[in-house]
Amino acid sequence: MAAPLTPDELLTTTRAVRKRLDLTRPVPLELVRECLEIALQAPSGSNAQSWHWVVVTDQAKRAAIGEIYREQFDRYEESRGFAGRLFADRPERAQVQQRVGSSARWLGDHMGEVPVLVLPCIRTGGPFQAVNQAGLWGSLLPAAWSYCLAARSRGLGTSWTSLHLPREAEVAAVLGIPDGVHQGALIPTAYYTGETFKPAPREPLDTVLHVDAW
Repeated sequence: MAAPLTPDELLTTTRAVRKRLDLTRPVPLELVRECLEIALQAPSGSNAQSWHWVVVTDQAKRAAIGEIYREQFDRYEESRGFAGRLFADRPERAQVQQRVGSSARWLGDHMGEVPVLVLPCIRTGGPFQAVNQAGLWGSLLPAAWSYCLAARSRGLGTSWTSLHLPREAEVAAVLGIPDGVHQGALIPTAYYTGETFKPAPREPLDTVLHVDAW
């Protein structure tokens, strides 16, 4: 049963859930299917609907993916782009970023324990072309975000992650994903604890808005 959220509430309170994912409570596959049925209503280029969805509940496979993710997170945590060290010269932003970094570290350590892992994929039939890929991913990512919104409205938390993608082939081998099908994200899915989600602080719109010209 979906929660009675207005569209604006749903859109502004669907947060990246990490430490508040309930690792002990099983998630019914039927509930995940319900969220994916909603996701399939998203648009895709030429209405091709080239998406595929890999839902991982097997403990051993989740553990294998979790180990790949943890190793990738270790590398990310040492990089200049790590969330926890961004905006160090802006105290009001740095504090938020440090919390994000801590939360992300927790997920890095526990990804393999999350009850359900969802990998949205798209069939390309071959390698990527060396051109702007917005059109390709625009036929998958709206549906993946619709999945996250549907999950939120049904009491499930998600977090959009992509750190595993440099080792996409290894994850594909774990799951038997064929050549010519590419992963767009890794979305851990679990019931969440607490109900205090609220809009997050953001930079003012006018700092990023350009009307008629840059």
